Amino acid sequence: MNDIQLSRHFRLSEFTRSATAIRHGIDNEPDVDSVEALQNLCIHVLEPLRRRFGVIRITSGYRSLRLNEAIGGARRSQHLFGEAADIHVGSLEMARKYFDYVRENLDFDQMLLEMKAGKVHCLHVSYRADEENRHRISSHYSV
Repeated sequence: MNDIQLSRHFRLSEFTRSATAIRHGIDNEPDVDSVEALQNLCIHVLEPLRRRFGVIRITSGYRSLRLNEAIGGARRSQHLFGEAADIHVGSLEMARKYFDYVRENLDFDQMLLEMKAGKVHCLHVSYRADEENRHRISSHYSV
């Protein structure tokens, strides 16, 4: 599949790029349904975040089943369907701003602040176009 433009500021390659996939020779090419899900995620969540905060960096997007297994992802991860993205956050302060903006202004399915070594690592956010979004929130700080 070509590196298509998913929305005004996001390209498919941002969601399929993976050092683990490259290192292990894993095909991480999404199917048409996953590309459509990624487009919906971009339109409904990521573009509004970008308009509010400027450039955001995707650290993980679509994952093929083989890639998800290689990194130890959840067996039913929304990344498998193109419904989720992990966004780099440079600090707890920035994570809170993203988190609060999404929670208060956007339709989303699930949002988690992921921690590594006691520090905020990324913001995981998902969106489902095929059914009602649950607005499920999980965090390691008081919201």
